[in-house]
This record gives sequence, structure tokens and C-alpha cells, in this order.
Amino acid sequence: MKLSIVVPCYNEAENIPLILKRFSEVIKRDDIEVILVNNGSTDNSEDILNSLLPNYPFAKTVKVEVNQGYGYGILQGLKSANGKYIGWTHADMQTDPIDVIKALEIIENQNKDKIFVKGNRKGRPLFDVFFTFGMGCFETLLMGQFLWDINAQPNIFSRELFDNWSNPPYDFALDLFALYEAKKQNYNILRFPVFFPERIHGSSHWNTGILAKWKFIKRTIDFSFKLKGGLKK
Repeated sequence: MKLSIVVPCYNEAENIPLILKRFSEVIKRDDIEVILVNNGSTDNSEDILNSLLPNYPFAKTVKVEVNQGYGYGILQGLKSANGKYIGWTHADMQTDPIDVIKALEIIENQNKDKIFVKGNRKGRPLFDVFFTFGMGCFETLLMGQFLWDINAQPNIFSRELFDNWSNPPYDFALDLFALYEAKKQNYNILRFPVFFPERIHGSSHWNTGILAKWKFIKRTIDFSFKLKGGLKK
């Protein structure tokens, strides 16, 4: 298997049929697997997955009984991955599955193992761009590495990077952790533009307003200081 891509799904019953259909349109090879993680969903995501997966031989599912965070779901999916390269993207259709294929092609064209490919979001609201810019500046100054658009998707890298992780976070800080670990281990970070449209169905489970953004900032800052402190030991 060349690539395993994890898609964490928390109450994404309406989007699961769309993302599976879109993956079926863009996957034109038999060495890619899509791992949809039912990350403790409380809607009918499990029924949707069980009914649809037999129609998509490239896909499989991992079930998390109780949601323990975005990062935890991804980590459970990565543990079941068989690919030489692994990574994740979102289930909300704001990142087109074709971007996963583009990321893999970038890796294959480089013909190197120590590559971390990550999207660079375009077409976002101005406030969200400002928010991302501010967080990127903070992380860059604190961590001493150039870190920007940290939560962009997809993220794809060699499984050796994952094998070397220690105590990855269970929440949205996993995106920061993965990018920083790649920097620390001297991976070549390659970014490419990805269009970021509005959600078709449902709503964000965290980006629900100013208060939610503030909570996200606080959690990220707290984790960043822990990560930075750990590096000094």
C-alpha cells in the first residue's frame, strides 16, 4: 500500500456519502486506502458507513466508541494504516479529496522519504485568515520554527515520522504537533494551494464564534508551552 489517508468523522452522516463518492472519482489506482474513523459519533454515521463501505473497496472504517478528541480519532486511524505514506484530511468536504492525490503525487515526484506535504488554504473569510496569521506568528516566535496555516489539510508524510512520535495530543493541537515534529526531524515541508469552500452540510464542531476561537487559542497556547518545555528537557 502506497498511501493510507485517515478521515476522522464525528457526526458527519450527511457528508460521508459525499466524501466516499468524491474519493471514488479521484482514486485511479489500487494502492491507496481511505480509513474513515467513526470518532464516537452520536448520529447515524455508523449505519451510513456500514451500508456504503461495501461499495468502496478502497475504504475501511475504524470505530472509536467514545469521542476523546479530533486528534485521538486520527491517531486510532493511523495505527491501522498500511501505507508507506500516511496522513489525514477532513470529512466536511472543505478539503477536496483530489488534494490528497495531489499531495501523493508531490511526494512521488520528489522521490524522497523525508517529505511532509501540507495544504495551504485559499478562499477563506478574512477574519479566519487574520486569526490563522496571528496564530502562525505566535507559534513561529515561540517554537523558533516557521509555522503557518497550521490547521490546513491534507497532511501526508512517511510513516517513519509517525513511528517516532511520543505523546501526541488528542485534540486539534495534533496538526501543530505533526508539523513541528516534521520540522524538528528535518523533513522537507512542501506546501501547495487548496481551495477552502463553505461546508455543504452540518457545521463546524469547534469554530462556532469568537468564544470558541478564544478557547481554541487558549488550548493551543497551553499545549505549545508544554511542547516547547518538553524540548528543553
